[in-house]
Amino acid sequence: MPPKLLIAASGTGGHLFPAIATAAELSDYQLEWLGVPDRLETQLVPDCYPMHTIDVEGFQQRLGLGTLRVLGKLASAVWQVRQLLRQGQFHGVFTTGGYIAAPAILAARSLGLPTVLHESNALPGKVTRLLSPLCSTVALGFEAATPYLPRAKTVWVGTPVRPQFLVSATDLPPLNLPIPADAPLIVVVGGSQGAVAVNSLVRQCAAAWFAAGAWVVHLTGESDPEAKQLAHPQYFPLPFYDNMAALLQRATLAISRAGAGTLTELAVTHLPAILIPYPFAAEDHQTVNAQIFASTGAAKLFQQADLTATRLETEVLDLLRSPHLAEMSEAMADLALTDSASRLAQLIRTVTSSST
Repeated sequence: MPPKLLIAASGTGGHLFPAIATAAELSDYQLEWLGVPDRLETQLVPDCYPMHTIDVEGFQQRLGLGTLRVLGKLASAVWQVRQLLRQGQFHGVFTTGGYIAAPAILAARSLGLPTVLHESNALPGKVTRLLSPLCSTVALGFEAATPYLPRAKTVWVGTPVRPQFLVSATDLPPLNLPIPADAPLIVVVGGSQGAVAVNSLVRQCAAAWFAAGAWVVHLTGESDPEAKQLAHPQYFPLPFYDNMAALLQRATLAISRAGAGTLTELAVTHLPAILIPYPFAAEDHQTVNAQIFASTGAAKLFQQADLTATRLETEVLDLLRSPHLAEMSEAMADLALTDSASRLAQLIRTVTSSST
């Protein structure tokens, strides 16, 4: 019988895509998934992995009656995961952080099971900083995260991307968008939830970009009430797009948030970017991610509060006309680690081998 591993990953693409990519490398394991009802994992996780769900949520900034409710849910979730791990005779747990990691790590620790936690951000989240000492190993997406976890055993592996991002452009499905082969292409990426503030800026700038010959694929997310406000032959507003690897490989420039998963995809496709970190991300961790990319010359970093439509319009036009785009692409390539999924999978094998 192959060893059994419980994967705890939930919520956003930033947590789910690295876990799914790593799972694909663990064909020698029997894998099951731990998620939360009505979250993105119920749509994205392949059907071949049995799904277990628990009711758990993150802590709010201020203590209050809501804190007691959250603690009660956490205690119940730890008990449920503990029962699952024991009755299912699992050999270990792999989690990509977020609030689902807490009950998974605590339950595994109570049973003496090995746990691997992957932290994709340069500034580790609160759950990672608090519970990393209870894990067997913490795998890091950025080496810069190491000093934040002084009591944990850490290994830098990068952040896994979906397998399609490691395929050459000629082997990917073609874009089903009528974009001329020689036209500059701007791709706007707000992350799995979209970015309404960035969307508004882009729509204000778009006319000047069209006049300069650029085309725009604008991934608006599903929460923008004005997503279809702009219509133009060179403009494609889409809530999301399935063939992202081919889209980013075709693109000339990205305008993007700075989640770790998105940054990794930009790096492996060598796509220069203007980064606008989500200003309300926990502890402003997206800015810390973006600073690493900006410091190498792979991207330009702008805080949302400081960025006007006029500034964004000009920055994009200057880059499209600049020979520095090639240098930015090379800097992006230098940041790419294309074997992260296999590195992480091998780490999981090493850590869990003691319990098989």
